[in-house]
Amino acid sequence: MFTRVLLFGVATALAATSQHAGASSHREAPFIAGMPRVDGTDFYMFRSYESGRDGFVTLIANYNPLQDAYGGPNYFALDPEALYEIHIDNDGDAVEDLTFQFRFEQTFRGVALDIGAGDAQASVGIPLIQAGPIGPGVEDDANQNRVETYTVDLVRGARRSGSGEPLTVMSGPLAGETTLRKPVDNIGSKTIADYPEYAGNHVYDVGIPGCGNGRVFVGQRAEGFAINLGEVFDLINLDPLGERDAKNSIVADKNVTSLALEVPVSCLTNGGESVIGGWTTASKRQMRMLNPAPEGPNTDLPDTVGPALEGGAWSQVSRLGSPLVNEVVIGIDQKDRFNASHPSDDGQFATFVTNPTLPALIDVLFRDAVGADASIAPGNIPRQDLVLAFLTGIPGLNRPEGVVASEMLRLNTAIAPTPPGEQSPLGVLALDLAGFPNGRRPVDDVTDVALRAAMGVLCTVTEETSPAFAPLIAARDCGPSDAPVGTAPLTDQVTESIDDFLGGFPYLAHPTPGAPQTASRR
Repeated sequence: MFTRVLLFGVATALAATSQHAGASSHREAPFIAGMPRVDGTDFYMFRSYESGRDGFVTLIANYNPLQDAYGGPNYFALDPEALYEIHIDNDGDAVEDLTFQFRFEQTFRGVALDIGAGDAQASVGIPLIQAGPIGPGVEDDANQNRVETYTVDLVRGARRSGSGEPLTVMSGPLAGETTLRKPVDNIGSKTIADYPEYAGNHVYDVGIPGCGNGRVFVGQRAEGFAINLGEVFDLINLDPLGERDAKNSIVADKNVTSLALEVPVSCLTNGGESVIGGWTTASKRQMRMLNPAPEGPNTDLPDTVGPALEGGAWSQVSRLGSPLVNEVVIGIDQKDRFNASHPSDDGQFATFVTNPTLPALIDVLFRDAVGADASIAPGNIPRQDLVLAFLTGIPGLNRPEGVVASEMLRLNTAIAPTPPGEQSPLGVLALDLAGFPNGRRPVDDVTDVALRAAMGVLCTVTEETSPAFAPLIAARDCGPSDAPVGTAPLTDQVTESIDDFLGGFPYLAHPTPGAPQTASRR
């Protein structure tokens, strides 16, 4: 049942909770754990719910996880030798039809100070990325020693062979430009007096080729999810039926870097099909040669050679669609392979979904805790219900016509956005059909929803309680008897609310400042 859950005779209203605990893929695979600048952590895709913007879809791809706000002097620039992408499949064939490509560049200005006097005087470069206050305007950057800029191209068709055109700034000091400026990370109040104003000046109205206008922002944001991270990976060292407590979020004071786009719905959809699929990837060049005597890099001095030379074709090193898939579904020896793969090849990972290990681990850890005499893992193997949740979309909700099974986040753009004050963190489980797994909003409690799905919540839906989900019931190949704890209110014990986010684009909150030190949200 989707509106209420029952565990050992105790009724618990799913819709009663108004809090959030998200999830991400921070450091989820062995190889990408050593490349944080291209490590995709979260991907959001939802109908914009900012007032007056319901004709748009917001796409947010987060990279560079677990940033400590005080992490100077370099802070958290993105990789100028990488290609960051957001892909959209709008016909269900597991192949991208639209790709937004982000490329970054760093300019080191060589700010120096004259030290000494007379013959002893020397001009010496400073060790910081800033030489004084910055902002609030986009062009108020005279004191920046390192400047980050970026471009965004829309590629139609195959991401490597399709035709691409740049997005263009439509207003403000950069009007007509195709090179945008990324704001400096939130170093602290002495460097940037009013970070919200400064960051807001880096939200650009852009022309999207063939699509009209949208918005783009790239910059540091507060970590947008809450999780009891250490306990989760210590064999779920918590009470999965316990109270939800915001103080458990160990990453509450961390930041990430967001690539955010707002795009007209009509740009992303294809003909009569309202369901789109989305995922984000990062790629690096195939070849890299380290330089034992680096002279740069400095984009103002093209003859200098940095610490490495990179070349060759692009090789994908990070991939993220739905949350938690590579983190807790894919076997650890296949995680790097998943990160390098394309949705059209996801048949190679099907066994991880149809014969999942997470429910078996939960059974081992918590059978005694819930007082069960037999296995609490769902018994319907192969798990067709998880195929619907992870690989095709749910019939009648967000499954496109003629879908090819593949892992990505899917959104039915025909479903209107839910106003912020009415959004349920449990999304579809609480009959808020504009929420996860129909896309993903910042407030969606993807950890709790995914945990309950793994333990069979989709098997517990009946036509008597939820007649609208008859297509799901016909396709899932399981029933309530297959999921012993499928109606249990499983949780990672972490909460968050819509008030922790902005009311409009780019939605994720302003980043924690490096100074002065402020209290954590924990």
